[in-house]
Amino acid sequence: MNADGKRARLAQGPEWFAEAFKVSHETIHRLEAYSSLLERWQKTTNLVAPSTLPQVWSRHFADSAQLSALAPKARLWLDLGSGGGFPGLVVAILRSGDPDFRMHLVESNQKKCSFLGDVARTAKALVDIHPMRIEQFAENAQSLRADVVSARALAPLPRLLELAEPFLRDETRGLFLKGRETDAEIKSAEARWNFDYASHPSLTAEDARIVEIANLRRRSA
Repeated sequence: MNADGKRARLAQGPEWFAEAFKVSHETIHRLEAYSSLLERWQKTTNLVAPSTLPQVWSRHFADSAQLSALAPKARLWLDLGSGGGFPGLVVAILRSGDPDFRMHLVESNQKKCSFLGDVARTAKALVDIHPMRIEQFAENAQSLRADVVSARALAPLPRLLELAEPFLRDETRGLFLKGRETDAEIKSAEARWNFDYASHPSLTAEDARIVEIANLRRRSA
Protein backbone atom coordinates (compact mmCIF):
# COMPACT_ATOMS: atom_id res chain seq x y z
CA MET A 1 0.00 0.00 0.00
CA ASN A 2 1.45 3.42 -0.93
CA ALA A 3 1.61 6.38 1.45
CA ASP A 4 -1.46 8.08 -0.08
CA GLY A 5 -3.52 4.93 0.38
CA LYS A 6 -2.45 4.58 3.99
CA ARG A 7 -3.32 8.21 4.70
CA ALA A 8 -6.81 7.71 3.30
CA ARG A 9 -7.37 4.57 5.35
CA LEU A 10 -5.93 5.97 8.57
CA ALA A 11 -8.43 8.81 8.40
CA GLN A 12 -11.24 6.24 8.64
CA GLY A 13 -10.75 5.40 12.31
CA PRO A 14 -9.75 2.50 14.57
CA GLU A 15 -10.41 -0.31 12.08
CA TRP A 16 -8.01 1.15 9.54
CA PHE A 17 -5.53 2.00 12.28
CA ALA A 18 -5.53 -1.64 13.40
CA GLU A 19 -4.92 -2.80 9.85
CA ALA A 20 -2.18 -0.27 9.07
CA PHE A 21 -0.19 -0.82 12.28
CA LYS A 22 -1.02 -4.50 12.85
CA VAL A 23 -2.09 -4.00 16.46
CA SER A 24 -4.34 -6.15 18.64
CA HIS A 25 -7.96 -5.53 19.59
CA GLU A 26 -6.73 -4.89 23.14
CA THR A 27 -4.49 -2.09 21.88
CA ILE A 28 -7.41 -0.56 20.00
CA HIS A 29 -9.55 -0.70 23.16
CA ARG A 30 -6.80 1.11 25.07
CA LEU A 31 -6.57 3.79 22.41
CA GLU A 32 -10.35 4.16 22.39
CA ALA A 33 -10.19 4.79 26.13
CA TYR A 34 -7.44 7.34 25.45
CA SER A 35 -9.68 9.05 22.90
CA SER A 36 -12.57 9.24 25.37
CA LEU A 37 -10.34 10.74 28.06
CA LEU A 38 -8.90 13.21 25.57
CA GLU A 39 -12.37 14.49 24.70
CA ARG A 40 -13.30 14.76 28.38
CA TRP A 41 -10.12 16.54 29.48
CA GLN A 42 -10.09 18.81 26.42
CA LYS A 43 -13.12 20.62 27.85
CA THR A 44 -10.99 22.06 30.65
CA THR A 45 -7.39 21.61 29.49
CA ASN A 46 -5.91 22.60 26.12
CA LEU A 47 -4.37 19.34 24.97
CA VAL A 48 -4.83 19.48 21.19
CA ALA A 49 -6.33 21.86 18.66
CA PRO A 50 -10.12 21.35 19.11
CA SER A 51 -10.61 21.03 15.35
CA THR A 52 -8.43 17.90 15.31
CA LEU A 53 -10.47 15.85 17.79
CA PRO A 54 -12.68 14.24 15.09
CA GLN A 55 -9.51 13.04 13.34
CA VAL A 56 -7.77 11.77 16.47
CA TRP A 57 -6.86 8.41 14.90
CA SER A 58 -5.00 9.97 11.97
CA ARG A 59 -3.91 13.36 13.31
CA HIS A 60 -2.64 12.12 16.66
CA PHE A 61 -2.63 8.34 17.14
CA ALA A 62 -1.29 7.37 13.71
CA ASP A 63 1.12 10.30 13.60
CA SER A 64 2.61 9.06 16.87
CA ALA A 65 2.46 5.33 16.14
CA GLN A 66 4.57 5.58 13.01
CA LEU A 67 7.61 6.34 15.19
CA SER A 68 7.44 2.93 16.88
CA ALA A 69 8.16 1.17 13.59
CA LEU A 70 11.35 3.21 13.19
CA ALA A 71 12.74 1.92 16.49
CA PRO A 72 11.28 -1.57 17.07
CA LYS A 73 14.17 -2.67 19.33
CA ALA A 74 14.14 0.38 21.61
CA ARG A 75 13.77 -0.49 25.28
CA LEU A 76 14.13 2.90 26.97
CA TRP A 77 12.37 5.82 25.27
CA LEU A 78 12.35 9.48 26.31
CA ASP A 79 9.62 11.82 25.07
CA LEU A 80 10.21 15.56 25.52
CA GLY A 81 7.37 18.05 25.97
CA SER A 82 4.78 15.26 25.95
CA GLY A 83 1.72 17.54 26.18
CA GLY A 84 -1.33 15.43 25.39
CA GLY A 85 0.81 12.29 25.07
CA PHE A 86 1.91 12.54 21.45
CA PRO A 87 3.96 10.72 20.45
CA GLY A 88 5.24 9.16 23.70
CA LEU A 89 2.12 7.85 25.36
CA VAL A 90 0.79 6.35 22.13
CA VAL A 91 4.10 4.53 21.57
CA ALA A 92 3.94 3.25 25.15
CA ILE A 93 0.44 1.85 24.59
CA LEU A 94 1.55 0.14 21.39
CA ARG A 95 4.48 -1.41 23.26
CA SER A 96 2.49 -2.32 26.37
CA GLY A 97 2.93 -6.04 25.68
CA ASP A 98 6.70 -5.74 26.04
CA PRO A 99 7.69 -6.01 29.74
CA ASP A 100 11.21 -4.74 28.97
CA PHE A 101 9.99 -1.49 27.43
CA ARG A 102 9.74 1.76 29.40
CA MET A 103 8.65 5.23 28.37
CA HIS A 104 9.66 8.44 30.13
CA LEU A 105 7.41 11.46 29.54
CA VAL A 106 8.69 14.95 30.37
CA GLU A 107 6.03 17.67 30.67
CA SER A 108 6.16 20.88 32.72
CA ASN A 109 2.40 21.61 32.70
CA GLN A 110 0.86 20.04 35.82
CA LYS A 111 -2.63 19.68 34.35
CA LYS A 112 -1.25 17.88 31.33
CA CYS A 113 0.74 15.60 33.61
CA SER A 114 -2.49 14.73 35.44
CA PHE A 115 -4.08 13.88 32.11
CA LEU A 116 -1.11 11.71 31.11
CA GLY A 117 -1.38 9.86 34.40
CA ASP A 118 -5.10 9.30 33.93
CA VAL A 119 -4.58 7.80 30.47
CA ALA A 120 -1.58 5.71 31.57
CA ARG A 121 -3.54 4.17 34.45
CA THR A 122 -6.60 3.48 32.29
CA ALA A 123 -4.61 2.09 29.35
CA LYS A 124 -2.14 0.23 31.60
CA ALA A 125 0.82 1.84 29.86
CA LEU A 126 4.25 1.51 31.48
CA VAL A 127 5.38 5.13 31.71
CA ASP A 128 7.28 7.39 34.08
CA ILE A 129 5.90 10.94 34.09
CA HIS A 130 8.30 13.74 35.02
CA PRO A 131 6.44 16.99 35.86
CA MET A 132 9.26 19.43 35.18
CA ARG A 133 10.99 21.47 32.53
CA ILE A 134 13.27 19.59 30.15
CA GLU A 135 16.33 21.51 31.37
CA GLN A 136 15.55 20.54 34.96
CA PHE A 137 15.05 16.90 33.99
CA ALA A 138 18.44 16.90 32.24
CA GLU A 139 20.10 18.02 35.46
CA ASN A 140 18.38 15.29 37.47
CA ALA A 141 18.69 12.39 35.03
CA GLN A 142 22.39 12.21 34.25
CA SER A 143 22.36 8.40 34.37
CA LEU A 144 19.44 7.98 31.94
CA ARG A 145 20.53 6.30 28.72
CA ALA A 146 17.63 6.29 26.31
CA ASP A 147 17.59 4.39 23.03
CA VAL A 148 15.27 7.00 21.49
CA VAL A 149 14.46 10.65 22.21
CA SER A 150 11.28 11.95 20.59
CA ALA A 151 9.31 15.17 20.38
CA ARG A 152 6.38 16.57 18.46
CA ALA A 153 5.52 20.24 17.91
CA LEU A 154 7.92 21.25 20.69
CA ALA A 155 10.32 23.71 19.04
CA PRO A 156 12.13 24.46 15.76
CA LEU A 157 14.92 21.97 15.15
CA PRO A 158 17.86 24.18 16.27
CA ARG A 159 16.21 24.76 19.68
CA LEU A 160 14.98 21.17 19.83
CA LEU A 161 18.51 19.86 19.40
CA GLU A 162 19.68 22.13 22.19
CA LEU A 163 17.03 20.64 24.50
CA ALA A 164 17.77 17.08 23.39
CA GLU A 165 21.57 17.34 23.44
CA PRO A 166 22.02 16.04 27.03
CA PHE A 167 20.22 12.83 26.06
CA LEU A 168 21.55 12.22 22.54
CA ARG A 169 24.61 10.21 23.55
CA ASP A 170 26.39 7.22 22.07
CA GLU A 171 23.83 5.13 20.18
CA THR A 172 20.79 7.23 21.13
CA ARG A 173 18.69 8.43 18.20
CA GLY A 174 16.36 11.39 17.96
CA LEU A 175 13.00 10.94 16.21
CA PHE A 176 11.32 14.29 15.71
CA LEU A 177 8.00 14.92 13.97
CA LYS A 178 8.30 18.03 11.82
CA GLY A 179 6.13 19.91 9.32
CA ARG A 180 6.44 21.72 6.03
CA GLU A 181 9.48 23.75 7.15
CA THR A 182 11.59 20.63 7.71
CA ASP A 183 14.27 21.41 5.12
CA ALA A 184 14.68 24.99 6.33
CA GLU A 185 14.90 23.82 9.95
CA ILE A 186 17.57 21.26 9.09
CA LYS A 187 19.61 23.89 7.24
CA SER A 188 19.31 26.28 10.18
CA ALA A 189 20.32 23.56 12.63
CA GLU A 190 23.40 22.68 10.56
CA ALA A 191 24.74 26.20 11.17
CA ARG A 192 25.07 25.37 14.87
CA TRP A 193 25.36 21.58 15.01
CA ASN A 194 27.06 18.64 13.34
CA PHE A 195 24.83 15.59 13.04
CA ASP A 196 23.83 12.69 10.84
CA TYR A 197 20.21 12.62 9.79
CA ALA A 198 17.59 10.85 7.72
CA SER A 199 14.30 12.43 6.68
CA HIS A 200 11.45 9.92 6.58
CA PRO A 201 8.11 10.61 4.88
CA SER A 202 5.12 10.86 7.20
CA LEU A 203 2.17 8.52 6.76
CA THR A 204 -0.27 11.14 7.98
CA ALA A 205 0.54 14.36 6.08
CA GLU A 206 2.14 14.92 2.69
CA ASP A 207 4.13 17.95 3.87
CA ALA A 208 5.32 16.38 7.15
CA ARG A 209 8.51 14.48 7.86
CA ILE A 210 10.14 12.45 10.61
CA VAL A 211 13.69 13.67 11.16
CA GLU A 212 16.01 11.01 12.56
CA ILE A 213 19.10 12.46 14.26
CA ALA A 214 22.29 10.70 15.35
CA ASN A 215 25.84 11.65 16.35
CA LEU A 216 24.88 15.13 17.50
CA ARG A 217 27.72 17.48 18.43
CA ARG A 218 28.12 21.23 18.64
CA ARG A 219 30.05 23.05 15.95
CA SER A 220 33.25 24.72 17.05
CA ALA A 221 32.92 28.47 17.54
